[in-house]
Amino acid sequence: MKKQIPYWLVSPYLLYFAVFVAFPVAFSVVLTFHSWNIISPMTFVGLDNYRRLFSDRLFWQAIYNTLRFLLVHIPLQIVVALALAEFLNQKIRGQAFFRGAFFLPVIVSGVVVTILWQQLLGFNAGILNRGLTALSLPRVAWLEEPGIAMYAIALMATWKNVGLYVILFLVGLQTVPVQYYEAADMEGATAWQKFRYITLPMINPTIFMVVVLSTIGGFSLFIEPYIMTEGGPLNSTLSAVMYIYKQAFQYYHMGYSATLGFFFALLILGVVAIQKRYVEQEN
Repeated sequence: MKKQIPYWLVSPYLLYFAVFVAFPVAFSVVLTFHSWNIISPMTFVGLDNYRRLFSDRLFWQAIYNTLRFLLVHIPLQIVVALALAEFLNQKIRGQAFFRGAFFLPVIVSGVVVTILWQQLLGFNAGILNRGLTALSLPRVAWLEEPGIAMYAIALMATWKNVGLYVILFLVGLQTVPVQYYEAADMEGATAWQKFRYITLPMINPTIFMVVVLSTIGGFSLFIEPYIMTEGGPLNSTLSAVMYIYKQAFQYYHMGYSATLGFFFALLILGVVAIQKRYVEQEN
């Protein structure tokens, strides 16, 4: 009886894993080979969904839009978060206040933040354009111009999430031994040299964590374009997750949606693997 106790203790987790992880994943893989609209029975279609994927121009445009978002969002988030963490790592007054202020947007609902920024970036009544008009400057179509709409969303997403990465970087900075900086000061090292040759190598694990989390979060882009632009204008802000969502719950192409999701998960895994190898080589 005693030998069975460990199995009983882990059985709740195993049951949870089987019901909410293993079964959904297995069902999704099976679904990629079928056509299903939820109502009618599934129809086996073989590799038709995969063939459709590689010829779906709108899906590849959504992938391109997502990558364009990441190319702005990740570097901007890392630079801003690391700069703010360096600022908070100094002996300044109101340090606790600034930490809370920077982290506050993270805990606010993404829908609320998106609506606030929608009011901020609106063309006719947006606060930014009102300020430009007051200065006799032309208004900017932040969310209506295909060339800049995704970059405006990237700016908003960075503001929303940067507080989390500030805390992560701050923890990493506080683990760097002070003796290294003292030795560098005795050698006459500049602030940049200390940052480049001491700080960056020492916080390499934190940098990798931030890059991976930012990448996964960026690939999951959905709420911001869904509320602010609905994927427009001209599908310029249509993210991959939004396209998968539309295929599933707007067009009821459940099999094709599962195929897109499966392929998209493999893409994220590949990008993260490349990032890991690159960060390790750089350090």
